[in-house]
Amino acid sequence: WMVAGTCIGLALLIAFLWPRAGRVDSTKEYPSQRMKNDMRCSSVGVGTELPIDADGWYAGAEHRPSPHCDERPADAGIDLLVIHSISLPPGEYGGHAVDDLFLGRLAPSGHPSYAIACAAGPVSIHLLIRRDGQLIQYVPFNRRAWHAGRSSYQGRERCNDFSIGIELEGAETEPFAPIQYQVLARCTNAILARYPGITPERIAGHQEIAPGRKTDPGPWFDWGLYRRLILPS
Repeated sequence: WMVAGTCIGLALLIAFLWPRAGRVDSTKEYPSQRMKNDMRCSSVGVGTELPIDADGWYAGAEHRPSPHCDERPADAGIDLLVIHSISLPPGEYGGHAVDDLFLGRLAPSGHPSYAIACAAGPVSIHLLIRRDGQLIQYVPFNRRAWHAGRSSYQGRERCNDFSIGIELEGAETEPFAPIQYQVLARCTNAILARYPGITPERIAGHQEIAPGRKTDPGPWFDWGLYRRLILPS
């Protein structure tokens, strides 16, 4: 009878601990899942390219599809990379406002800066790099994100048609985080490998393609460090 009682006790313990059907929220990132994602990203160094699939989704990023995108013109190659910076409210980091902006759900009434951002019309970006190095993709590279606005590069207008945009969470009044440069270099190397029309010489800041209208990523962005990280030594 002792053996039978032990077996029954083990069975009850397993039933109690085993996850019940319907209790797991598939939309929530649990600690174990976050740990695996962090380990995957941290184990990949600069110069190691994670794959970009046929639709333009980068395996090294979290995917949050934005409705703010459309098809590129049929004759537009992808041959420009544009670096931006953003913070909402200005100078504040880690909140949900930037994410909400790119997903089309930012409430203009939440802060005066939100109203200004929303008044500019729907916007999106291909990649966002948070201050802690988190990498989020909103638009696949093969589709056109709405990040450049009125713009021109080397005499060619409408840069959204032929560019990929990357936002760094940051302000133009302080340095970016070291981990952001590491993640930026890593995804840049993957983009250069996948889209040969983009070369290190065809990487520009937003202020370069929209002079007088935009000033990001600003004077604190270290172009020298960035280019050293993406170019072979």
